[in-house]
Amino acid sequence: MNVQVIERDGQPEYAVLPWAQYQALLQAAGRAPEVVAVAVDACKPALSQLATLREAKGMSAEQLARNVGISPHYLGMIESGERQPDAAIQRALAWHLGVDGWEAQP
Repeated sequence: MNVQVIERDGQPEYAVLPWAQYQALLQAAGRAPEVVAVAVDACKPALSQLATLREAKGMSAEQLARNVGISPHYLGMIESGERQPDAAIQRALAWHLGVDGWEAQP
């Protein structure tokens, strides 16, 4: 079983496991599998949509990179998923593209 344990103050507080394994545990415990539709930040675009958002705003990669204070090459690596920007760059990207919530993403 693939379980992630999240601790607080050195003590286990949560266990995170894949949905299919959770459903199997429910069945093994004699409970009906839950059907839950969860929209996690459905209104917030994913960072993987950065190039699409930039193009929709009519901005070139060079222009956005200059506005954010990074190189166009680094922006290209972020857009391709090769690099994960730090929180400050995520905030700047979000601000220049009018996107809420990237500053809180891991």
